Amino acid sequence: MPKNSKVVKRELDDEVIESVKDLLSNEDSADDAFKKSELIVDVQEEKDTDVEEESEVEDERPAWNSKLQYILAQVGFSVGLGNVWRFPYLCQKNGGGAYLLPYLILLLVIGIPLFFLELSVGQRIRRGSIGVWNYISPKLGGIGFASCVVCFFVALYYNVIIGWSLFYFSQSFQQPLPWDQCPLVKNASHTFVEPECEKSSATTYYWYREALNISSSISESGGLNWKMTICLLAAWVVVCLAMIKGIQSSGKIMYFSSLFPYVVLLCFLIRALLLNGSVDGIRHMFTPELEIMLEPKVWREAAAQVFFALGLGFGGVIAFSSYNKRDNNCHFDAILVSFINFFTSILATLVVFAVLGFKANVINEKCIAENSEVIIKLVKMGNISQDIIPRHVNFSAITAEDYNLVYDIIQKVKEEEFPALHLNSCQIEDELNKAVQGTGLAFIAFTEAMTHFPASPFWSVMFFLMLVNLGLGSMFGTIEGIITPIVDTFKVRKEILTVICCLLAFCIGLIFVQRSGNYFVTMFDDYSATVPLLIVVILENIAVSFVYGIDKFMEDLKDMLGFAPNRYYYYMWKYISPLMLLSLLIASIVNMGLSPPGYNAWIEDKASEEFLSYPTWGMVVCFSMMFLAILPVPVVFIIRRCNLIDDSSGSLASVTYKRGRVLKEPVNLEGDDASLIHGKISSEMSSPNFGKNIYRKQSGSPTLDTAPNGRYGIGYLMADMPDMPESDL
Repeated sequence: MPKNSKVVKRELDDEVIESVKDLLSNEDSADDAFKKSELIVDVQEEKDTDVEEESEVEDERPAWNSKLQYILAQVGFSVGLGNVWRFPYLCQKNGGGAYLLPYLILLLVIGIPLFFLELSVGQRIRRGSIGVWNYISPKLGGIGFASCVVCFFVALYYNVIIGWSLFYFSQSFQQPLPWDQCPLVKNASHTFVEPECEKSSATTYYWYREALNISSSISESGGLNWKMTICLLAAWVVVCLAMIKGIQSSGKIMYFSSLFPYVVLLCFLIRALLLNGSVDGIRHMFTPELEIMLEPKVWREAAAQVFFALGLGFGGVIAFSSYNKRDNNCHFDAILVSFINFFTSILATLVVFAVLGFKANVINEKCIAENSEVIIKLVKMGNISQDIIPRHVNFSAITAEDYNLVYDIIQKVKEEEFPALHLNSCQIEDELNKAVQGTGLAFIAFTEAMTHFPASPFWSVMFFLMLVNLGLGSMFGTIEGIITPIVDTFKVRKEILTVICCLLAFCIGLIFVQRSGNYFVTMFDDYSATVPLLIVVILENIAVSFVYGIDKFMEDLKDMLGFAPNRYYYYMWKYISPLMLLSLLIASIVNMGLSPPGYNAWIEDKASEEFLSYPTWGMVVCFSMMFLAILPVPVVFIIRRCNLIDDSSGSLASVTYKRGRVLKEPVNLEGDDASLIHGKISSEMSSPNFGKNIYRKQSGSPTLDTAPNGRYGIGYLMADMPDMPESDL
């Protein structure tokens, strides 16, 4: 039955009314969105919107849970293995306590000002190293890429050291420790001590043969060392899991990884001070040799240690500070972290030389006992008269003072025949003067000392767990120096990038767990970072002081901090630091040229190290690493200068940073700061339709530009850009 015509008409009228209501509601919402939008004319009005926009971007970027977490992250990054096994060596080598003075001076001249500079730009611009330096000067945007390359090179071999520490940690749950005694070799007729171990020492043998199973040269690969391969895989798994959520995951681990080493160092110091000979080690350490302090080499090595101890140029400092609030007092942070680093180095030096003093005392007592037996035999044979031996000397319980007295008497009486007697002086200073650093300190000298500790497995577990945590703290900052800039710039997911980065690094890192892997670690340590990082930091200093403008930068700091930094920084950044860095770069290159490129190879037959030169392909690898690390700087400069890439395609290259925000334009912008990789020049752009800089902020728009880390940023529709001035920080 057909519907009543009136009913049909009423339904049609209702539909029309509903349609009109929808239309009016849409119009009202659009009108409200328009009213809420802000029409901004000229730079003065634009500045007012920056405050609102920056707060919105700030809310979207991950942030530290607390100031303590941030400080621990910076301390964990700057305080690393070098504080434990490099600083004590340099201190001993360069005049003991006298070395602390040039180190402290250079910390104030180079360290703190440049550390403050990196903290400031990261915190103000809130981007990783690529975004920061592209913002400061797009033509120098390659600085950030160079930092990422250096970070990757360093991460490759640094995690290998963590793998070594994990191996020793896993082997420390034994009594006695496996490196306590030389192994015995059995054959058909008798048992004897392993010759390679007998010629060296138990700890040296264990390091080179049991742990590394090292080959005789870098050219002799020898295949993979599966024990170390598994340890390297474990190290990368730990790093990947800790970094996969960025600071949200790694920040929590910092509470343990940054604080635990201090607990261990204090425990070691207290325990070592209760052992015989520890005071001798500390006294030897801090006895100043003032004449050495005047040598240029001392100042060069002190400057290099300051530079690398704070992690300058890696990008980790910038990445960590970029997660801070803009009003954070980064000046205080720079001073605090720098001096925590300095006092940590002193604490580590006290511990190292207290333990080495104990070790030297044990070795000295053994030397005295062996040589006393030789003297007794010489007296019985009549080679030495009993009359010249003082009556109070008891050879069965002889002291170091009595032995030295007898030794001096025999040396004077038997002046011509003395060399044939084969007596040793047994001076504790001779043992302490055997300077060791790096793996030689951690895996040989220190492990040998711990074998003489009561409850040695416990101390071994604590020591190597401390090394793992020190290494992880630095690795977190190094990986953050790679991940954060790439995520900020190319808008990839952090989790996926972290997994890919760690997997790639593990695959490449397999060259370090061959039997010849230790030689590659030495190569990368010597050539992959030193010169490239110096060049990076020099360019950072120049970019801020001369390209962006030191006066403008000081004003930005005043606006950000709420107070004007001391004028001291102005002169440091503009004059002193660049000159000091340039001098250090020249000195490093000269020293590299004068030192023959090579490595210390372990020769199994001799059971000792022997210096070998790198083969031709090894030299190519060394200089290729330095070249690749610096290559992004000229490449980006040339691309921007010559406009070699067109940004109109909307590719990744069109990401740009303006006033601390991220833009992605479908059209070209004017000026060098228009994009990450500059496209067309201003003459190729269409003529503006307005006489002033006008753009509209779409506060109610549902479609916003995507920001880094997959989050939404603040979108801008650019109506005209030709006369927009260079952004303030």
